[in-house]
Amino acid sequence: MSRYINPFTDWGFKMIFGQEANKDILIFFLNELLKGERKIEDLTFLDKERLGESLEERCIVYDIYCTTDTGEHIIVEMQNKEQSYFLDRSLYYLSKAIVSQGEKGNDWKYKVNAVYGVFFMNFRSSDGLDDKLRTDVVMTDRETGRVVSTKMRLIYLQLPCFNKREDECEDNFERMIYVLKKMEVLKRMPFEKQAPVFERLAKIAEVRKLTDKEKRLYDESLKNYRDYNNTIDTAEKKGISKGEIKERIKGVKKLKEMGYDDKFISEVFGISADDVKTLLNE
Repeated sequence: MSRYINPFTDWGFKMIFGQEANKDILIFFLNELLKGERKIEDLTFLDKERLGESLEERCIVYDIYCTTDTGEHIIVEMQNKEQSYFLDRSLYYLSKAIVSQGEKGNDWKYKVNAVYGVFFMNFRSSDGLDDKLRTDVVMTDRETGRVVSTKMRLIYLQLPCFNKREDECEDNFERMIYVLKKMEVLKRMPFEKQAPVFERLAKIAEVRKLTDKEKRLYDESLKNYRDYNNTIDTAEKKGISKGEIKERIKGVKKLKEMGYDDKFISEVFGISADDVKTLLNE
């Protein structure tokens, strides 16, 4: 059994970065990510569900949504498999976070606080990003490269592009990326001498220290993570495109909303009942 939780599971990611009691870990990571630019002293977690502008719009659910002590809005997401229009979706999320700052009445002068999107990607993108760990996107003048506005900023972290060994990590940002990538197979937590946050992380993430309730939630999240990855991998091996997978997920959810049971849905799509459950959780 693994010593530490898998941070790529939904529960594991939110346990590490999305808990009020553990927010020092998120603050530490964001400060390393933005080192030399600014320092976050504190942050506040916001409601992850933001209602749309009309009843027809579905709510937007973020993995982690917070504001800093100086007013910036930060969205942090973990994405395990590439989706169609992933970059478009990240732009949409940040745009909605900007629009949500609007105030009614004629006195508002359109002043908005900066919105950051930090996207952990457990895959290499085929949608416009260079093959490197970090891609940092801001609004710039196309001719001069001068930054025009920092009010919308997207930071994409392609984790498969990071292949350094433990002894090759040069700073705490790289050390954190290393730990996240290797956590489920680590026998000990490295870098505890470099920064106290790694000792904190070891205590939080150790499986044997989870409560019974936390262990049940983690086991369920881990099963969903593995089942989904197996379902997608199998589909891709059978020659089903990512776009077709996305449409299949939509179709399964639509039939479920209409009241059909898993057996009927599995027969319609030619998949197992377990695959139906996995796709419903996506």
